[in-house]
Amino acid sequence: MYAIIEDSGSQFRVSEGDVLNVDLRELAADAKDVEFSRVLLVSHEGDIRVGTPYVAGAKVQAEVVNAEAKGEKLYTYHFRRRKHSRSKTGHRQKYLQVKITKIVA
Repeated sequence: MYAIIEDSGSQFRVSEGDVLNVDLRELAADAKDVEFSRVLLVSHEGDIRVGTPYVAGAKVQAEVVNAEAKGEKLYTYHFRRRKHSRSKTGHRQKYLQVKITKIVA
């Protein structure tokens, strides 16, 4: 069984037990679970339900693994030739790491 969910403008194909990084969001200090209600497609034993745009009554439940996981370091370079002008900037995106526990269709 798998589902395709939408979260913050991105689509993810998820199954139970998958661990994925979604955009960081404000959660309560004691929050352990996250629920994704924007489910685009659900497949269960060959039966595929496609939403228009979302599948009615479907949701994906997940538990928080890491409330502030960090992605890899990315560097950007700016270089202007013959001007002795160079700059290097680093960025490290923060994510919410969740583990899919249940797909309700």
